[in-house]
Amino acid sequence: MMAAGGPAAPPGKLRSLLVLLFCQVCAMSVWFASAAAVPAIKQAVMLTSWQEALLTSSVQAGFVVGTITSALLGLADRYDPRRLFMLSAGIASAATLALVACEPAGAPVYALRFITGMCMAGVYPVGMRLAATWAKGDLGLLIGLLVGALSLGSASPHLLAAVGGMQWTSVYLAAGALAAVAALAINFCGLGPAMTRSVRLNPGAVAQAWRVRALRLANLGYLGHMWELYAMWAWLAVFLHFSFEMNGVSEPWQAAERVTFLAIGAGALGAWAGGWFADRYGRTAVTTLAMFVSASCALVIGWLAGAPTYVVTTLAVIWGISAIADSAQFSASIAELSAPDSIGTLLTAQTCAGFLLTLVSIHLVPPVQAMFGWPGAFGMLAIGPALGCVMMLRLRADPASLKMAGGKR
Repeated sequence: MMAAGGPAAPPGKLRSLLVLLFCQVCAMSVWFASAAAVPAIKQAVMLTSWQEALLTSSVQAGFVVGTITSALLGLADRYDPRRLFMLSAGIASAATLALVACEPAGAPVYALRFITGMCMAGVYPVGMRLAATWAKGDLGLLIGLLVGALSLGSASPHLLAAVGGMQWTSVYLAAGALAAVAALAINFCGLGPAMTRSVRLNPGAVAQAWRVRALRLANLGYLGHMWELYAMWAWLAVFLHFSFEMNGVSEPWQAAERVTFLAIGAGALGAWAGGWFADRYGRTAVTTLAMFVSASCALVIGWLAGAPTYVVTTLAVIWGISAIADSAQFSASIAELSAPDSIGTLLTAQTCAGFLLTLVSIHLVPPVQAMFGWPGAFGMLAIGPALGCVMMLRLRADPASLKMAGGKR
């Protein structure tokens, strides 16, 4: 059966993708639950800047360990990704719910956040693997939709925290419950016709990420993108609170949480638009433009602390959109440049390297901010996307880039 303008979508594609997007939003809510709960936690206990950063970076560290394990064992290519997603989201839910029984800061909390991060290795890259099984000339859009869901899921705890009277325990309870829903709902997602499964363990597949020049350039571009993204997500609310307080905004923390949700959540629009344009005009073109815009925002916004609220909010939203608009296209590039039976492994390896780098940038922001203020801290983040632009322009000149987006560079 043919649809107007081209072949019909495979049976079950729309339903499966809607289920996958819903599950991704719900499951990713646990990632930044601590960052959103920090204002309420500070009302209960004293937190140092190191402890505050550790609430987020412990998740990143767990994700790195989880992705290394998954990549070396080839889990995403050897097993049904839906079952891997279900198990991971379920454990992440339990670890997040257990936080309400702990003191808000301390070794047990960091251990539970680490476990949550490990489980996210079975959610985020595995979700991309699931989306790729349904791709047919629209891989950039499909992964863009998935990364958009990631943005909404990551932003959702900030919306919860912005609700007046919301306690830190309530943020964890809500996020944990959403992850549990995702663990159940993913079983209603189908596998697409492009699903291939590796029949053997092949740890050497990971080496392709660096050995093959086109894959190396795509990964280096992704690293530049990641240097900025999660540090921006982790510290934007803190900067906005500082700015709004300078400007005399009433209830600056709640205002900062609302704007942070808006900025990070608006990234979903950037991810979806980035995928649509990349499938039509090329992945290197979209990633280069997005990183140029996000680097420019990072260079400017720190200087606007205390500026009128609408000015800071507008730039924060633009930054939120541009900082994530390119993300899916690095993953789509890896999927198109990789051998079919190693896509899941190489996607996992890519995210592992990127999140390992975020451990550095997230923890660098507080000391750099203390020495050079917010212009210096956010200016430091701009270095990543600036270098990422160089890598993607080099990939654009590589003949292998013709494999991406149907020959569009």
